[in-house]
Parts: sequence; structure tokens; C-alpha cells
Amino acid sequence: MKPINLNKARKAKTRAEAKAKADANAVRFGRSKAQQVLEASQAEQASKRLSQLRFEEE
Repeated sequence: MKPINLNKARKAKTRAEAKAKADANAVRFGRSKAQQVLEASQAEQASKRLSQLRFEEE
């Protein structure tokens, strides 16, 4: 049986748990770069469209 460094084992376990939590959060909340760009361009188009339809009172 080979001795193991308990400090390294503990840190590896913590890293694995953090990675699993990060992956779960990415699935729940994350958006791909393409989705972010698409939503930003759609919001910009909607804003431009609204400003075109706005009545300017003089």
C-alpha cells in the first residue's frame, strides 16, 4: 500500500466539488457567447425601432 498525502487528497476533493458546482451553475444560469451577442443585437434593434416610432412633441 502506498502512502498518500492527505492534504493533496483533501484539496483535490474540494476542487472536484467546486468544479461540479460550477458546471451545475453554468447549466442553470449560463449562456453561450453566441446567445449573448444575439440577445444584445435584438435588444439594440428593438431600441432603434422604438425610437423610430416615438412621437416628438414640439
